[in-house]
Amino acid sequence: MAMLDVTGAEVRYGAVPALHDLTVSVEKGEIVTLLGANGAGKTTTLRMISGLHHAYSGTLRFEGVDISRFAAHTIVELGISHVPEGRRIFPQMTVLENLEIGSFHKPRAAAGGFERAYGLFPILKERRKQLGGNLSGGEQQMLAIARALMAEPRLLLLDEPSMGLAPLIVQVIFGILRTIREQGVTVLLVEQNAAKALELADRGYVLETGRVVLSGPAGDLLRDDRVRMAYLGADIAS
Repeated sequence: MAMLDVTGAEVRYGAVPALHDLTVSVEKGEIVTLLGANGAGKTTTLRMISGLHHAYSGTLRFEGVDISRFAAHTIVELGISHVPEGRRIFPQMTVLENLEIGSFHKPRAAAGGFERAYGLFPILKERRKQLGGNLSGGEQQMLAIARALMAEPRLLLLDEPSMGLAPLIVQVIFGILRTIREQGVTVLLVEQNAAKALELADRGYVLETGRVVLSGPAGDLLRDDRVRMAYLGADIAS
């Protein structure tokens, strides 16, 4: 049984379908990436899994439990944390306060959460008394990931963690994602940098207009001519 099973899911915005018969799965210990152009349904998929949108039809199971109609806070309590696109930290709160909010559902685990967060992101310990809004873009992304980890998730959803960041910072973030996986957290990743995502991931799904059109091991997708032409900028004729 997969850790996460999404089967035949449809999401609508009013009368407009955003996801069509979507079926994806994530095994425990994997990093799985969702690829696709803007508007393909990647962010909607993450928001559906985390309970911010409910599927009109289909089922979502997490560790065997049907979470299709669960509220977002219940899904966090079950072990799924979501790092949204744009980071969404609280700019008028300190780094420490942002992290404390992340442990809201598991206050007894806060001490261990801080130790883990500061171990992964030492700069956050140095900046713990600074306002989140005064951090650099890379530091804000680190804070967003660390805040999500404070809830002790078993599955981490990440939406565009490299967006707007310098290449060196992107390398750091992706290195930390490998460490997070080594620490036992499964990852479902939406990422605009398809090459980086496929180098990191075990498997991937390609979405177009809310549908899965291609899936397989990340290495196979990295070599697939369709993926190379559409997302990697590769000239396969050369």
